Amino acid sequence: MFEGIMIGLTTALSFTNILMVIGGVLIGTFIGMLPGLGPMSIIAIMIPVAISIGDPSAALILLAGVYYGAIFGGSTSSILINAPGVASTVASSFDGYPLARKGQAGKALTVAAIASFVGGTIGAILLMVFAPMLASVALLFHSAEYFALMVVGLSAIAAFAGTGKVAKALLMTILGLIMATVGEGALFNMPRFTMGIMDLQSGFGFITLAMAMFALPEAIYLVLDPKRSKNEAGTEIKDLRITREEARQIAPVIGRQSIQGFFIGVLPGAGATIASFLGYAVERNIAPKGEQEEFGKGSIKGLAAPEAANNAACTGSFVPLLTLGIPGSGTTAILLGALIALNVSPGPRLMVDQPEIFWSVIISMYIGNVALLILNLPLIPYIAKILAVPRTYLIPFILFFTMMGAYIGQNNATELLILVGFGIVATILRFADYPLAPLLIGFILGSMLEDNFSRAMQLYDGIGFVLQRPMTMGLLVIAVILVVLPSYRARRARLRAKGVADGD
Repeated sequence: MFEGIMIGLTTALSFTNILMVIGGVLIGTFIGMLPGLGPMSIIAIMIPVAISIGDPSAALILLAGVYYGAIFGGSTSSILINAPGVASTVASSFDGYPLARKGQAGKALTVAAIASFVGGTIGAILLMVFAPMLASVALLFHSAEYFALMVVGLSAIAAFAGTGKVAKALLMTILGLIMATVGEGALFNMPRFTMGIMDLQSGFGFITLAMAMFALPEAIYLVLDPKRSKNEAGTEIKDLRITREEARQIAPVIGRQSIQGFFIGVLPGAGATIASFLGYAVERNIAPKGEQEEFGKGSIKGLAAPEAANNAACTGSFVPLLTLGIPGSGTTAILLGALIALNVSPGPRLMVDQPEIFWSVIISMYIGNVALLILNLPLIPYIAKILAVPRTYLIPFILFFTMMGAYIGQNNATELLILVGFGIVATILRFADYPLAPLLIGFILGSMLEDNFSRAMQLYDGIGFVLQRPMTMGLLVIAVILVVLPSYRARRARLRAKGVADGD
């Protein structure tokens, strides 16, 4: 391994490759900030540029930099205008946007930048040490385990349900799962629930739904209640730095979620989205009761957890890609296509036959994360000033990016009609105090849940796979614990409060 690291350092520290790292992370960061233009779109556009470079190491370093740069930058639009254009940054908006509304946008961006940097760095170190070993572990996961992992992801609804809202959160999750069934099914390539609309054959677009659930209702809120937006957001940008006490609070959160996120990212098909949701859920469930109430209202722990988890998972997703040749997500599938176009064969032999490619990409990730931190921290005061824009300009700005993101996602005008329809429904649900995050979780995980459940049922002739595979059973038990634990803790708190009242 030491010899490989030295080869990687020699390759990654060349002048050309350092330029590739910096260029990649800069492009990725700015694209990630724009709702609707996620890493998949920009990497697809960048493939011809990467192939024209000629050197496979430099090309892959550039594309990898764009990938984790986009994940890094994707939190900005989530925090500032509540418009998560990338699935893995949805969880960042739950506490990042409330912080921005309180006039702490600078602090929120600082926390996100630090958590992203640490998550990506720890992920790169773990990738360096455990890549060969983790490749064999990833092979142990089959469809049954992936189904159980999706169930664990859905159990995160407990983290997004406030006091007395568990039933509402469950209802919204089921609604999200129902919406995920629109389009072609996993078992049969036949359209379903499309109502004869051709544009729905591929299902609802994630970008459209994300914008409809978060960005559009916010714009409508600003129009309907300008006094509320003026009082909460304000125009003063302050608290750009985090205090020593706040750093002490988020340090263990970032450490835990960097490790957990990396190992989730290693699993093909899991990825940064599930890592961010699970990171948020776990931290909320293990937080003291007083701090649990802050989640969803502007908790720095609630922001740090998904940011660290999704960046570490982004790094972890390179394990199955480079060591097994298995793409773990849509983005890594595009990267796999780029590797093949560059005449590089990812798999167990890559570390032996072309060690300079394998190790230089890993070393470049560490360099890239340092570059991201150095480039982004000085820009935070200027980025945060988006909130100082007068509301008369900010509302059209949000609406423009919302419409643009929805249209670019599917390239048809029907998406705009769906966006407006869902946006109005989401606004009504928000007024009725229904949590919108569980709906999006159900939608994102629904298709993966169905695909893996269908394959597992076919392989094991029914539901018996739950009992036949111990790892599946273990993951399902974890999911049950994640759902039951908050209810148990709330009931215990009520009984304790009742006992104190009786004692008085």
